[in-house]
Amino acid sequence: MFDPNYKYTVVDRFLKYVKYDTQSDEESTTFPSDPKQLELSKDLVTELLELGLKDAHMDENGYVIATLPSNSEKDVTTIGFIAHVDTSPAVSGKDVNPQIVRNYQGGDIELPNGKKIEAAFNPELKDLVGYDIITTDGTTLLGADDKAGIAEIMDALNYLVTHPEVKHGTVKICFTPDEEVGRGTEKFDVAKFGAKYAYTIDGSTRGEVETETFSADAVVIKIHGINVHPGYAKGKMVNSQKVAARFIESLPKDNLSPETTAGREGYVHPVSMNGNEELTTLKFIIRDFVDTKLKEFETMLENLVKKAVEEFPGAKYEFEVIEQYRNMKNVLNEHPQVEEYALESLKRLNITPIQSAIRGGTDGSRLSYMGLPTPNLFAGGHNFHAITEYVAIQDMQASVQNIVTIAQVWEEKA
Repeated sequence: MFDPNYKYTVVDRFLKYVKYDTQSDEESTTFPSDPKQLELSKDLVTELLELGLKDAHMDENGYVIATLPSNSEKDVTTIGFIAHVDTSPAVSGKDVNPQIVRNYQGGDIELPNGKKIEAAFNPELKDLVGYDIITTDGTTLLGADDKAGIAEIMDALNYLVTHPEVKHGTVKICFTPDEEVGRGTEKFDVAKFGAKYAYTIDGSTRGEVETETFSADAVVIKIHGINVHPGYAKGKMVNSQKVAARFIESLPKDNLSPETTAGREGYVHPVSMNGNEELTTLKFIIRDFVDTKLKEFETMLENLVKKAVEEFPGAKYEFEVIEQYRNMKNVLNEHPQVEEYALESLKRLNITPIQSAIRGGTDGSRLSYMGLPTPNLFAGGHNFHAITEYVAIQDMQASVQNIVTIAQVWEEKA
């Protein structure tokens, strides 16, 4: 049973961490994508050392790694907990000025700059009546994605260190850079990390245990035209931008796009188009829960671009598919205890589990295929990547309890 008199540190830690500007940079070719992420990482090492995790360090790639040694006489499976230090490049995370709405009583939440978190568009708020909610001032994101996860892991470690009567196996910790730009696992060394299983603390609503993600590919299409001086272009010029426009116009309009799909439906989504008369480059992301559907979507795309090019004699195209990640359910099905023990933890805490397929991906997707099966657990935040981001203090505390209890379950089941 979790100590009812425990003095949580999660809120103080979280409010400290959000003051760091750790925004990653999707245009960068360095790793980490922006070195400012390392400022928080360095301080996390200091905090881990202060907690007594003597091996805590930041490696040459910016990963913070630490070990809480086992205090059990059993041979307990080593598990890990992972969160990321970076915040989304979509919205500024600089000069975050959080506010706490105490004892929320429903309705819209007014932000200091006049914007609102509207209850009509945030149905999760109805379950947070009576809670204390941390928001931004309406000018930046909050950074609960994923500094809430970091603070929760740190507080759970603090609990385990200060409550040695709670038995657990060896627990590995990693705080990663660049998750938001899809590179969080790029230099992750699974063997060096040393855990057999792990959990990312990067979900949203209390009770989430996410074991299924999209499978994902990227597609890059280059359309080549023929450029000549526009004054003498008749019968000679083939404008690649017009070919690209014809192709985009031919995409399905009633399905297969993010704005027309939900649930377990996949989609084909153009994310950028840049070009001139000579060359236009289009980038797509392809998503579905079933791997074979990706190939179907990609074949459809190539057929459409081929048809568009044929309407402009002289035009040519290149079509490249880049594998991104695969549905982690394919791996986790082979290790059912990882999910079972997370559900057992929620049961002990009287938290209703939420098991849903993620219409996106997590670092756990890649880690699972790298040999570290890794579901994703709730951290309590909502409206990620937006100035309306928020998190309830009580949900962060529930996450702390969940992390501690999962460690206990693994020890008991050994």
